[in-house]
Amino acid sequence: MTTQAKILVVDDDPVVAKSFDRVLSGKGYAVITARDGPEALEKLASEHYDAVFTDIRMPGMDGLEVAARIKATQPWLPVVIVTGYGSPGNEARAKEIGVAGFLNKPLSPEMIEGSAREAMTRRTGARYAQAAIAAAAEVAAPAEPAAATPSTGRTAKDVALFAAAPFIGLAYALAFPFVGLALLVRYGYRALVSRIGTR
Repeated sequence: MTTQAKILVVDDDPVVAKSFDRVLSGKGYAVITARDGPEALEKLASEHYDAVFTDIRMPGMDGLEVAARIKATQPWLPVVIVTGYGSPGNEARAKEIGVAGFLNKPLSPEMIEGSAREAMTRRTGARYAQAAIAAAAEVAAPAEPAAATPSTGRTAKDVALFAAAPFIGLAYALAFPFVGLALLVRYGYRALVSRIGTR
């Protein structure tokens, strides 16, 4: 990695934070720690991070609440839950929140490094998706003159036409078979009349 990826580790156990630092600092990551949820949210509000690893059981705010708050403000940021107390209920709630994954204690260096690498991959994918959405929105948005402001009458007319458009389309769709049938009858009648007239 050319630039250091910043990882925030949220855990009230300093041994876990040291494990992350020991494994990842030599692999191109900068590991920053927070002792609890409020400290983590403070750091996230003031600095940019590439991924967050949070313990699930902490005094005060638990890891799932930390993850939910992060996802509410930075949905693209990968959050990994670290726990020694995995349960189907916690995993279901974590999936609803949108966490990137679960790491079950005890942690091995391979687990830490693999999970960090996967989080970076998710982060990159999320950045590309975000850029694509922004570009699509920019292309789709019509250019508006800076000084022009639509009149109230025109806006009301546009809203009315927008609301009526599906009904107008439906009317055309329903009328089309009858109009086509009427044209067939008309041309058939003309052909029949001209054939009788030539006899």
